[in-house]
Amino acid sequence: MKTNENKTLRIIIFDDNNNMRESIDLLLSTTDHLRLIAGFDSCKNLLFDIEQTNPDVILMDIDMPSVTGIEGVKVIRAQYPELPILMLTGFEDDDKVFNSLCAGANGYILKNAKMESLIHYIEEVHAGGAPMTPIIARKVLTQFAKLQPEQYQKEEYFLSDREKDVLQLLVKGKSYKMIADGLNISYETVHSHIRKIYQKLHVNSVGEAVSKTISRNILKTFFF
Repeated sequence: MKTNENKTLRIIIFDDNNNMRESIDLLLSTTDHLRLIAGFDSCKNLLFDIEQTNPDVILMDIDMPSVTGIEGVKVIRAQYPELPILMLTGFEDDDKVFNSLCAGANGYILKNAKMESLIHYIEEVHAGGAPMTPIIARKVLTQFAKLQPEQYQKEEYFLSDREKDVLQLLVKGKSYKMIADGLNISYETVHSHIRKIYQKLHVNSVGEAVSKTISRNILKTFFF
């Protein structure tokens, strides 16, 4: 998906913290191309809320009462497999970050990060990237590395050398832009490679791709 610079992105947020919702609303109101069109304090009516607002990006708190953000991601992915979801987390919790990625979230940002960086993260996740802080990326990879590849039968995924290069950087938590810069290729080329990687690995999200790559040792190393 290629970002249209002239388009105003429609953002919705699920977070039970009213101050957080108001802060993000205030921040996005200072931009010309991002708009918070709705905020919800729970995921109880998740699919209805999404249908009514038709967002381009969802911001999702991990910890909410009744229905957690992780459970919310699972529900969204069943109905909207390509809708970008950026998780908001107040702390770096290995298990919850790991479970959110496996559920299909596209990226993460810490709530105590500079709010201005949220603008960049929203833009990146909408453009197909997988933004997350380096610390969270490292912890998630550590969790993935605990899985036992021996439990899976050997499979051949027929990845090209360039697709392996892209996948290796994706596993390391690199964004699409960082992958493009690292491999000296265009952003659009990176996106094309990742779509092919998804098809060959039979996955639908960055989290699934990283999980499958490491748990099945597709690249023969965990890159640590």
